[in-house]
Amino acid sequence: MKLTSTAFENEGDIPNKYTCQGEDISPELMISDVPSNVKSFVLIMDDPDAIKPVGRVWDHWVVFNIPADVKEIKEGKEPNGIKGMTSFGKLGYGGPCPPDTKHRYYFRVYALDVMLELNEGATKDKVLDAIEGHVLAQAELMGRYEKI
Repeated sequence: MKLTSTAFENEGDIPNKYTCQGEDISPELMISDVPSNVKSFVLIMDDPDAIKPVGRVWDHWVVFNIPADVKEIKEGKEPNGIKGMTSFGKLGYGGPCPPDTKHRYYFRVYALDVMLELNEGATKDKVLDAIEGHVLAQAELMGRYEKI
């Protein structure tokens, strides 16, 4: 399975438009080479480099029960699915906004053989616990951002 974006290359710089210093909208994402028996997707975006300045991985986007036929998430749009809670204390996308140096932002998509029985607002940790044993494939896209 592959996860790509028209906004930036894997390991490339995330354009300002998608950050707290820009429009703070989500980049377009494409999911390809998906297993045939997928029932749903999970999308998670987080910042592991936040551990040093804030003491934990910062969760920017959590969405689960995305329908299996979704192959594209349009720029600035939330995918169909159930929104999880971010570290900002809100539902939906929150763009990169590092407090110190250039950080890495990981977009991960998981193809599952089930729909998750979780409520809106579930945390990333609850989602990751629920997908255990149900991941058919996963893909990752990493971008970098540093405040100007």
